Amino acid sequence: MTIQQLQIIFSDATIKTWHQHPNGNGWVENTATVEDTCYVAEDAQVFGDARVFGDARVFGDARVFGDARVFGDALVYGDARVYGDARVYGDARVFGDAQVYGDAWVFGDAQVYGDAQVYGDAWEFSPLQIQGSRHFLNMATKTKLQIGCYCETLPWWLENYQIIGEKNGYTPKQIEEYKILINTFSALNSK
Repeated sequence: MTIQQLQIIFSDATIKTWHQHPNGNGWVENTATVEDTCYVAEDAQVFGDARVFGDARVFGDARVFGDARVFGDALVYGDARVYGDARVYGDARVFGDAQVYGDAWVFGDAQVYGDAQVYGDAWEFSPLQIQGSRHFLNMATKTKLQIGCYCETLPWWLENYQIIGEKNGYTPKQIEEYKILINTFSALNSK
């Protein structure tokens, strides 16, 4: 990516305010920090007060910005976005159109991908995620359960699971399955 192409995205970008990372030629705003041990690919950007360090890699059209931190052996790629006060580290992977933001932490061997969004308060432990017969169920925040493209509070799910299941073509057996799984999330979240 040339400086002119970068200016299409960031109209105020100049050679004085941005530089290309020596390992990959990706663009880094001078306010951000990227260690030389990292890799930032040509079409990726790191900006704001973001920090990328360790052996982390940012590539594809990925962006890391705000006060985000990406480190360890973490990978951020595709059209992924990591921003806010988010932390991505260890062997974690964030890719596709995924977004990690707010105070969220993604670490260990976690993979966040597709259209997934991880945000909100940081977790002390990895949040619960279960693959049901139709869709994943996961705690997207400390108070919201995501099933497919719906992200609502646990009380909302307990009240509306049947209506949503029927609306989305779930069989009666699948609706009962998801009722059990929602109750499991509710019981574990109350501890």
